[in-house]
Amino acid sequence: MQAMDGQQGGHTEGLNAEELSRRARVLHLTTIGRKSGQPRTIEIWFVAYQGRLYLNAERGHKAHWVQNIQANPAVSVRVRAQRFRARARILDPAQDQAEWRTVADLSRNKYKWGEGLPVAIELIAEQEAGAE
Repeated sequence: MQAMDGQQGGHTEGLNAEELSRRARVLHLTTIGRKSGQPRTIEIWFVAYQGRLYLNAERGHKAHWVQNIQANPAVSVRVRAQRFRARARILDPAQDQAEWRTVADLSRNKYKWGEGLPVAIELIAEQEAGAE
């Protein structure tokens, strides 16, 4: 199957991050609690750019879900009924400056809000229904 970036992977052919963003306003992100080791799920706005999903952490590095990603970048994402294994990466303000600006602009266009710390989500594989 084609991955979202055109590489081989477990993602459904023909479906891309931009399509997910057009079809839904929110996604459900599940991280692993850095202290508890238990799954933690939040509902959050997202945008898509260059085959990745992006989230904005309003509280920056203070957000618990961001702290969980710092400890373990393996996450899962649900957009409507579709579930994906994914890997998260917190953008660096210096190294990822152009990407940061683009994601903020996309967020402003979609939600009229684009502040916060951007986090990139690289979808790895679509999960079967009921799989965690």
